[in-house]
Amino acid sequence: MAAREYGQYCGVTRALELVGERWAVLIIRDLLVGPRRYGELASGLPRIPSNILAARLKELQAAGVIRRVPRSRVIIYELTAYGRELEPVVLALGAWGFKAMGDPREEQIITPDSMTMGLRTAFRPRVAATLPATAYAARLGAAELLIRVDGPTLSVARGDGPADLAFAAGPGIRRLISGELSPDRAIATGVIEVLRGRGDLLDRFANTFHLAA
Repeated sequence: MAAREYGQYCGVTRALELVGERWAVLIIRDLLVGPRRYGELASGLPRIPSNILAARLKELQAAGVIRRVPRSRVIIYELTAYGRELEPVVLALGAWGFKAMGDPREEQIITPDSMTMGLRTAFRPRVAATLPATAYAARLGAAELLIRVDGPTLSVARGDGPADLAFAAGPGIRRLISGELSPDRAIATGVIEVLRGRGDLLDRFANTFHLAA
C-alpha cells in the first residue's frame, strides 16, 4: 500500500512506508487520544489540506492502522489494535522532540489532543504511585483539560471540573515540565497562574509530569 517505497527490505523502512507520509503520525497521535470524526481531525490539524487528510486516512486504513466505524449516524475513525501498538513509538518521539522544542513561534498553537499526548509523554507512573490521588484543571492556551492522577493511572479529559488545583499556562509550561523553572518560580514569573485550589500542589504536578530537556 506504500505511498512511497524506499527499495529496502527492513522493518524501519516498512514502518516509514506505512506511516511516514506527512501528517500521518499526527493523525495517529490524535486518534491515540480517542476516536474522531473527520471534522474533528481537521479541526485538530488546522493546517492540513482537506485532500491530504482524506488521502492519509485512506492510506492508513489500507495499511490496517485505522478503521472507519459507523456510530450514531456518523462515521468515526479509530485506531485498530495494530495501530494502537504505535503508542509507545509516538510517546518516544514526543520525548525525543521535546528536547529540541525551544520557545514557540507566534503562529504555533496548542490543541487539546497534542497537550493530552504531551502529558502522557511526561507522566511518571512510578512517581505518581507514591503520591495521593490528585485532580488538576489546566487551561493551556485554548485547551481546557481535566487531569486526574490516581496512583500510576492517568486520565485526561477535555473541559473543566472539580479539581484540587486549577491553573492556567501557555507554552511556557514546557519550562516547568523540563525542570528549568521551579513551581514557585513559575508562579512568581507568571508562567503559571493559579486559578483556584492549593498552589502548593504545583510541586506535585511538576514531580508527576517531567521530561528532561
